Amino acid sequence: MRYVFRQCAGLDIHKRTVVACRVRVEESGELLTETKTFGTMTEELLQLVDWLMEWHVSHVAMESTGDYWKPVFNLLEGNCEVLLVNAEHVKHVPGRKTDVQEAEWLGELLVYGLLKPSFIPAKPQRDLRDLTRYRTKLVQERARVVNRAQRAPEKLLENANIKLASVATDVLGVSGRRMLTALVAGESDAVVMAELAKGKLRNKIPALRKALTGIVDEHHRYLLAQQLSHIDFLDEQIEDITAEIARRLARMSGPPASSDDAPSIHEVEETKPEDKETSLSWQEAVEIADSLPGVNERAATAILAEMGIDMNQFPSADHLSAWAGLAPGNHQSGGKRFSGRTRKGSRQLRTLMVQAAGSAVRTKDTYVNAMYHRLAGRRGKKRAIVAVAHSLLVSLYHMLVRRQPYLDLGAGYFDSRRKEAKVDRLTHQLQKLGFSVHIEPVSA
Repeated sequence: MRYVFRQCAGLDIHKRTVVACRVRVEESGELLTETKTFGTMTEELLQLVDWLMEWHVSHVAMESTGDYWKPVFNLLEGNCEVLLVNAEHVKHVPGRKTDVQEAEWLGELLVYGLLKPSFIPAKPQRDLRDLTRYRTKLVQERARVVNRAQRAPEKLLENANIKLASVATDVLGVSGRRMLTALVAGESDAVVMAELAKGKLRNKIPALRKALTGIVDEHHRYLLAQQLSHIDFLDEQIEDITAEIARRLARMSGPPASSDDAPSIHEVEETKPEDKETSLSWQEAVEIADSLPGVNERAATAILAEMGIDMNQFPSADHLSAWAGLAPGNHQSGGKRFSGRTRKGSRQLRTLMVQAAGSAVRTKDTYVNAMYHRLAGRRGKKRAIVAVAHSLLVSLYHMLVRRQPYLDLGAGYFDSRRKEAKVDRLTHQLQKLGFSVHIEPVSA
């Protein structure tokens, strides 16, 4: 087997230690290896970088669990080509597993070019991804606080005999927030608080008077005030994060501010000069993704922060869907096809696409709605939602490649594709009911 890389290294990364094995191919064709263990503090990692550069290492393969690879990657990025490999793909011979052997095995596989790297986006995209993920956590935390304030029977409002959630759809809407603020301020008259309703909620004033009649003491008012303050704080945090994301998108869409923002050689494919002039910008990509059913601007930004906007990093739409964990599994042996459950992938992107699919199927007279109901009856609702999410992700891939917004195929797409079969099926059903059917096409 021929050598692909002549100076490379393998790193087995843990929380406190990094076991490194540098490999060099001598002129005689002999493999020369050297193994050493380093700590994970920045000073010790810098010693690791110097140790690798002594042999002019050009490629480094890393295997790690969790996020322990990131400090090492931060220092190696720009000095050499870094490959983050999946531990399941590089398993050693069973019974021969030590950290030293693992590092040596990685270095040996890398010499022969037998390792497939995981996708690591450029630093601007990684920063954007951190912001969108943190915003998602804040939104989830806000929902938890709201639930603590209103939903389950043991929650605060129910404990105070306040049934506002049974009348108002959004307890923290404009009207509900005014009533809760008055409640915290010490108001106990249900008639006065019901008159604070605005808009369509004023049609439910008699029901509001009954719902706002409760047993509220200082303990309930104190806890409710703390929760409302927490919700206001989270709202401010979400707005700040959203504004920062918008600034990052504007910066990434414009010309690079400095050479530090330029991606390294292992992050982008080589492109022609004319391709760079017409490359897709982040703002344009967000607008394209925003046209996808079930996706708004926030969701579009979060989705693109996970997968990027350069589809050259994925050979095809099938590779992207497999990377996201939305592609059907492929398990066949002995002529039998076994479970087709989806494989592991990007949990964040998978969650975002499933949420988008859940929103998209609620729109009637659309392609995704027809696709969902076509599959839900045979395969179940959960499988149908995953299938719709897979279809949306494939559509997004081609939308970004062609730089075109989403074009809905219509609710009658599946019927028109197999028109004769549908006509035969409906005719047969009418005949079973005792009708004589004569079909004649309508003239144009």
